Amino acid sequence: MGVRRYVAVEPSAARLTGSLRDVGYDFPSAVADLVDNSLAAGAARVEIEIEFAGAESRVLIADDGCGMTANGLAEALRFGSRRVYGRGDLGRYGLGLKTASLSQCRSVTATSRRTGSNRTSIRRLDLDLIAEWDEWLIVDPGRTASTKRSLELVDRGFSTVVAWENLDRVLPEKRPDGGWAKRRFEGLIRRTGEHLGMVFHRFIEGDHSVGKVDIVVNGEKVRAWNPFASDESATVALQEQIFELTVGDTTGTVRLTRYVLPPRDSFSSVGEFERMSGPLKWNRQQGLYIYRVGRLVQWSGWAGIRAIDEHTKLARAALDFDTDLDSAFNINVAKMRVSIPAQLRQMLERPINDLCLRADDTYRKTTRSHVNLPVHRQASSGPLGHASATAGLALRSAALQTGHYEALRSIAAVLREQAPELVRALGLEDL
Repeated sequence: MGVRRYVAVEPSAARLTGSLRDVGYDFPSAVADLVDNSLAAGAARVEIEIEFAGAESRVLIADDGCGMTANGLAEALRFGSRRVYGRGDLGRYGLGLKTASLSQCRSVTATSRRTGSNRTSIRRLDLDLIAEWDEWLIVDPGRTASTKRSLELVDRGFSTVVAWENLDRVLPEKRPDGGWAKRRFEGLIRRTGEHLGMVFHRFIEGDHSVGKVDIVVNGEKVRAWNPFASDESATVALQEQIFELTVGDTTGTVRLTRYVLPPRDSFSSVGEFERMSGPLKWNRQQGLYIYRVGRLVQWSGWAGIRAIDEHTKLARAALDFDTDLDSAFNINVAKMRVSIPAQLRQMLERPINDLCLRADDTYRKTTRSHVNLPVHRQASSGPLGHASATAGLALRSAALQTGHYEALRSIAAVLREQAPELVRALGLEDL
């Protein structure tokens, strides 16, 4: 047998780091990925400072977690960290800190002091240095003017501070100190707070399954945005569904929790109704909210199971899975997109369509009360009446799934003229 010859080919550091800057982050999602690291370190408080100073603008993310040693910092800044992620870890690929940070800036510096230690370590990953030497370089910048603020935060009680500088993906190349750049920063502050309040709402609320954390953006405490309006007394929670999913040799469970939110008149206040409409507003905010280890990774829309409809805008559902099913859900590096496995999709169709029927009924009852129309009579009693009502529900469900609800309404209008008894038996009088 011939001897095989191998050649080790090391990738170009300059070329590959440049390519990894475009894996799908926007500014708020990049900050959220660093908050994941803080939570993994056991932080109870995370502070984000987004400071505008023209070309010297910077972003700092500080937490009071367990901190890192010098070797730990170097490993954290390694592309494709050797760390082994266990079940329940928010991390996944060993790329988040680097790819999230460098998607927004050219220089990321981590300053950390391990709990119980008096020694502070600083390490920097700089794209300009990597481009100059074409080497995978991590340097110790020492105590410089640029690390002064990070060191102040560590001395104040934070254990780790990550600083983004040279924000080439955030600031315009021309006039980085201009009015447009300043307004952009102001918008980023607002959007980042809203995004973190949604993605980490369970952590901010102190959900018993994930723990409690305070997140602060530019001195203002982030308010949780719970998409299911759990504090509203008129919110209806349907029976929880548990599904077992097998992928290869791994078997895991997926939990579906369904909610029908209150109509406008049943909310505690008009302001709260408007707030709960969410960034996409009511119609586009309906749908599935998918959580990985309690952290929201994808939201709104029905993931191809059904179409968005005005009449089902009060329907929202939480879908929870753990890290043992990561491969089944095919989660991306930015932890913002998943794919629902075909096996699970089939199991979800019936409970989701049932949820949408209930939400549709709530919506239409509210509409009828506004226009002062009589509520439709109940279907006739007895086995035949029950079968007719079931058939009517099936017709509604099929119409909603296929996006032909308006066609069903047209059919019901014709039947009201030609066969009113049939319309009553099917429970379609309100269409």
